[in-house]
Order: sequence, then C-alpha cells, then structure tokens
Amino acid sequence: MTNTKHLSGLLVLPDGVQAGAVQFGATLQHIAPQDASTTQQASSERYILPGFIDTHVHGGGGGDTMDGPGGLQQMARLHAQHGTTSMLPTTITNPWDKVLAALRAVRGAMETPIVGGAAILGAHLEGPFISPQQLGAQPPNTLEPTPELLAEVLNLGVVRAVTLAPEQAGAQQAALAFARAGVRVGIGHTRATGEEVAATLEAIYAAGGQSCATHLYNAMGGVEGRNPGPAGALMADPHAWLEVIYDTVHVSPISFRLAQAAAPGRVVLITDAMRAAGLPDGPSELGGQAVEVKNGKATLPDGTLAGSVLTLDLALRHALAAGLDLTTVSQMLSRNPARSLGLSDRGELITGQRADIVVLNTQFEVQEVYVAGERVI
Repeated sequence: MTNTKHLSGLLVLPDGVQAGAVQFGATLQHIAPQDASTTQQASSERYILPGFIDTHVHGGGGGDTMDGPGGLQQMARLHAQHGTTSMLPTTITNPWDKVLAALRAVRGAMETPIVGGAAILGAHLEGPFISPQQLGAQPPNTLEPTPELLAEVLNLGVVRAVTLAPEQAGAQQAALAFARAGVRVGIGHTRATGEEVAATLEAIYAAGGQSCATHLYNAMGGVEGRNPGPAGALMADPHAWLEVIYDTVHVSPISFRLAQAAAPGRVVLITDAMRAAGLPDGPSELGGQAVEVKNGKATLPDGTLAGSVLTLDLALRHALAAGLDLTTVSQMLSRNPARSLGLSDRGELITGQRADIVVLNTQFEVQEVYVAGERVI
C-alpha cells in the first residue's frame, strides 16, 4: 500500500496558481491552498502540476512502439523523466501483421505497468488508414479500413485514438465504427477538403464520439481564404481537440498562438516523439526508414520531418515563451488530453484523482515525478 506523501509549493490548480500543499497516496487525498505549513520560501522554489498526458508518441530513449515490450519500456521510462505520467504509444504505417503485434504489446503494457515509467492508457493507431498522397514520414503501407480490419483491431480492446484520412475509401464508415467504440477519431495525413472534414466531424459527434486534429498543420496543408482545408475546418469546429507538436520546428510560434486563439481550452500538446528523443544527435530510425537527428530536428534523407525529439517539459517551456500563462499550458498538457480521451480520473489537481504529479523548479525544469503516487524521479 502506498504511504501517504506530502508536497508543498505553488499548486497549479484548475482555476490558477496558488501556494499550498497536497497530500496523496495512489490518489490525491487532500489539497490545501495556502496551507499554514507552507512557507513563502517553499512556495517560491517549486511548482506542483498534474502529470502530463501524451496522446501521440512513437518512441523515446532508444525505444519505439513498433519494437514491442522492450521498446515500450524504454519510451515510457524516458518520457516519465520529463513529466509524462500517462501516454498512448503510437503506431506507424507498417505491414498489418506488424501493426497488430505492436497493438498486442501495448495491451500487455496496459495489463502490467512499467516500473519507473508512464502509465500506458492504450494505443494511438496512426495509420495505416491514411492518405498515400499525404504520408509525411509514414512508410507507404496504407490500407483501406475494411469492416474485417476494423473488427480485428477493435477486438483487441487497446486502441484509444485513431488517425483517419476522411477522403479515403471506407473512412466514413470507419470513423463511425471507432466513434461508437469510444475511440477518439483524429483527422490527419489527409488531403480532404475543409467541407469533407466538417462533414466527417458532424458524423463523429452524431455517433457520440470525440474528434481531434492529428498534429494540426502537419500532413494536412495550411489555411487559405477560399480553401480552409483540414486545418481550417478543425480550428473552426467548436468541439474538435487540436494536437500540436510545439517544438518550434513543426509549428511556428504564430501558428501556435493561432490555434490557441481559435480553440481556447481545446489545444493538446503532444510530442510525436520518435526513438531518438532523449538521445544525442545522430542517425536513427522510424518505421524502418533512416532518420538523421541534428540540432533537435529529425528528418528523412529527403528532408521530410520524421516525428520529433520533443519531450513535454520542453513543450511547456516553449508554450510559456510564446506568452501563455502556466495554468493554460498545464491544461494543454494534462486536462485537455484527458478530456479528449474521456478520462475523468486524471489531468487536474483535484481530490480523488490519480496522484500523477510533476514538480518543476522556477526554470520549469522537472525535479520530481509521481505516477499513481509512486515516485519515478
């Protein structure tokens, strides 16, 4: 049984930052803003935030979702060191048998928690149901989402998020099937028109589902006055969650602020990290493709961006530098991704929620991390 622990400092609460203390075991037992035992010195030295939730992450620390159990352990431990307490390991477009094997490994990691690592919530199936004309760094192994393939993947009970290109054959029926199964349906790696995306979003909501932009702006084109495209349709929709890779490589500060202005309360910061995250620059790999990492930028030999080497603590610092306040950024890292997945047991410092906690110093660097009350750093 987890022993009761105490932390004091500047609490990043749902309604703002306030000095106080938190008591917790596996769950948050008591939160006391402006607790009498909290000294001014302790309050000024650290921030206490809800743990970060990464809904789109391929790898890190040398491991990748497609590697199976060993890769999942490496990436879960690496990202936990940077404040991620829950994650959706994300697949890449590969031959179908390899995708299924990766999903089965994720299911195993859900059933047996990784010691010292982030909790595995399920999988994000990014591909193979995407556009072959908008692959980005995905290998050319796309498939039509037939009823047989959908049944096979849904029967595994592990997929919590999926990425689809609405214009592809079978995509509309697939979006409905995933939505009805409680899977968040992301729009991405697509050449759909804005009108096609808007119609798909309406169908998802009618089926009781949640929608999301899979790494907004990337692999979906930009926004123009007469051609809003997927990005425009997603930002204009009042319900869609917006994944953003804010490493300042994939998305500029202006575009980041545009997403926040268009969808306050619905931006979800993700890493889209590949196996080289947390490692020195040099050669790496993504989906069987050679990748070169240089100065924090991962590219294929032709210069195409190949995921990122981002961690969520760095995304937090970038977002603060863009002018957002800490409460808003914390919501992008915790509350918003939790809500996008329909999770009510984590994402905020609220009594009764899981004790997933990140402690930062005044430079917003990670000092301590707790996953369900157990310290991992």
